[in-house]
Amino acid sequence: MELCDIPAYELSLLLRQRQISAEEVTRACLERIDAVDGRSGALDAGSLTPEDEQKVHAFITITRERALNQARAVDQKLAAGDDPGLLAGIPFTAKDIFCVRGTPSTAASRILANYTAPYTATPVARMEAAGAVMLGKVNLDEFTYGSSNESSAFQPAPRNPWNPAHVPGGSSGGSTSSVAAGEAALSLGTDTAGSIRQPAAFCGVVGVKPTYGRVSRYGLIAFGSSLDCPGPVARNVVDAALMLQVIAGADPRDSTAANVPVPDYLAQLEGGVKGLRIGLSPDYFRIAFPDPQTGEYREQPLPVDIETPVLRAAEVLASLGAEIVEDVPMPNTRYGIPAYFVISRVEAASNLHRYDGVKYGYRTQQPIDDLTKLYRQTRNEGFGLQPKLRILMGMYVSAAQYSAQYYQRALRVRTLIRRDFEQAFDRSRKHRLDALLTPTTPTTAFKMGAVYGDSVLMQYADQLTVPANHAGIPGLSLPGGLDADRLPVGIQLLGPDFSEDVLLRIGRAYELATQTEDWRKVKPMVLR
Repeated sequence: MELCDIPAYELSLLLRQRQISAEEVTRACLERIDAVDGRSGALDAGSLTPEDEQKVHAFITITRERALNQARAVDQKLAAGDDPGLLAGIPFTAKDIFCVRGTPSTAASRILANYTAPYTATPVARMEAAGAVMLGKVNLDEFTYGSSNESSAFQPAPRNPWNPAHVPGGSSGGSTSSVAAGEAALSLGTDTAGSIRQPAAFCGVVGVKPTYGRVSRYGLIAFGSSLDCPGPVARNVVDAALMLQVIAGADPRDSTAANVPVPDYLAQLEGGVKGLRIGLSPDYFRIAFPDPQTGEYREQPLPVDIETPVLRAAEVLASLGAEIVEDVPMPNTRYGIPAYFVISRVEAASNLHRYDGVKYGYRTQQPIDDLTKLYRQTRNEGFGLQPKLRILMGMYVSAAQYSAQYYQRALRVRTLIRRDFEQAFDRSRKHRLDALLTPTTPTTAFKMGAVYGDSVLMQYADQLTVPANHAGIPGLSLPGGLDADRLPVGIQLLGPDFSEDVLLRIGRAYELATQTEDWRKVKPMVLR
């Protein structure tokens, strides 16, 4: 096994035993990037070549010298007998929605293509303070607006390492594809409607959406401020727990960061699931969507390839001592996407107003003698289609004459979704769940171009993940198998506020119980 394919927790042990060096690990990852990633995303990149269609294209910026310098600093600390940190020498990537001092921080948008951040986001700073080595900034849907990673202004867009003809998911597709391809052991992503968990499912890796406020948002270029959650991407549950241990916790720079003690996620990680109550809800085994002709809601069951791994996981957990609780009602799940369409667009439109060509970022080169025209022309040239659509819809549904009809109603629906979870987890009520087990996505990774351009259909890729963002609760997606086309299927665990430790423990129990199954031996196509 190559160094870049070894789990982070094993690398950590080898590094501390001085069997390998941090610089060796970093160079191994950089060599893997050179082998499988292809050209990095760029503005005006031109047409795709046949070679492009076989590469991963996870990166916008590769910070080679910075990474090697960080690795050498770790090796020096180890040689001196100093403690270099919990993640010492572990290579990671950061979604290019996080500001990192001295590096381009683009949000995958032309309007920030020339922006070099003067400060570093708290989650990245905590990773680096713990000794982790940042290899670079990875691609995403522009401003995180999408579920396929195709809307980035920096092309070629990332591709799925399991089959480059398919999308990696989004918006954290660069994060999940870089980890799945062995380009890094860990990655820092963000989850607004499922943007860590959905691409984690598509790419066959582990993704954690923490409780809202569990991880600081300071230095995160905002999409939906009441929904955005930074979180870990890893190849296994132990690595995800290690990373969450480092990035979680209160932050005086972020008033929304929860001042709640961070437990030792590793201490009980292999404590098993005996006695835990894990629920299954029929509302997560069907997809509900508006008929484009009539506007009425229609329902259809999930494909067998998606349903079967979840039911199989329930059987595995039951055999380990968990109590499986069936028929848990979650009736408002079906309204998660419509509510998200409204709430997220209002917040996105508000957050995008700061990009005007005056303070920082892109400015039109057209001769303009009027400030309002400068704003309009800069935004017209700098924003792609998805930001423009979100500005227009956000302004529309929050206008005084429509606010009660759309925005206020969406906020009430969000409350109902939260109530569904509260009742399911309430220890005094019927179901008394410790966690809810669901599919992560309605399908496996779709082909490049198959859904892009249809904003409604694209959004429904997040129907099973977005309720957790409305409710603010934690979620964990982990690999559950492969479909008939040998594409990964994700299973999801949802729990009450600040129950990440329980979700990780359940995920680890499932991971250990299935570690010898044949599907776990299959490698992504780019590594075969």
